[in-house]
Amino acid sequence: MADLSLYSIKATLILDNEGNRLYAKYYSPPHGETEATATNSLVSVKEQKQFEKSLFAKTNKQNSDVLIFDNHLIVYKQILDVTIYLIATSVSENEAMIYQVLIGIKDALSIVLANTGSSNSMGGGSSGAGSGGIDKRAILEHYDLASLVIDEAIDSGIILEVDPTVLANRTSKMPKSGSALDGGVPTIELSEQGLQNVFQFARGKLTEKLRQFQ
Repeated sequence: MADLSLYSIKATLILDNEGNRLYAKYYSPPHGETEATATNSLVSVKEQKQFEKSLFAKTNKQNSDVLIFDNHLIVYKQILDVTIYLIATSVSENEAMIYQVLIGIKDALSIVLANTGSSNSMGGGSSGAGSGGIDKRAILEHYDLASLVIDEAIDSGIILEVDPTVLANRTSKMPKSGSALDGGVPTIELSEQGLQNVFQFARGKLTEKLRQFQ
């Protein structure tokens, strides 16, 4: 049977300019699904850190934003002294969509961290064009905000939102009354663009799988 799962992101990583982990989140396949290859499960922390070191060595000081590494599609963006990576579950994932998620996360982080004043915390130096407040110090000082941005974009390896403005707004908002903090059921709101992106991604995966049977 064709795999129609929306599970498309294996991991989100942020590494510093020496390849050290600042943020890492690995997503397990949904219940009942398995990895494409057992050798790429990256379950243990030791396996993950070895993978991250090898990945950093492969991508450090490279100009490309996309590559195939260890049977995974990798998209990444180097910004000052950090690099943000999205690890797709396989080489057959939609490269354009994965890259769009990466840019959405990067731009949302830029908005959120710049609003904290972190871009001025490095002794008055410029953060560089388009980088906003994204650097190692800002990520470490505002780790909770960075984590929230990523969690709003990706849940359990499934893409939820790519619009940076929506991601930044959600991260900055306080919980509304009736949320889980008040004992109620939290409401997950997707923007119209976010819903369209999820639908288009699902339709694209279905089309790709159907073509395999033609």
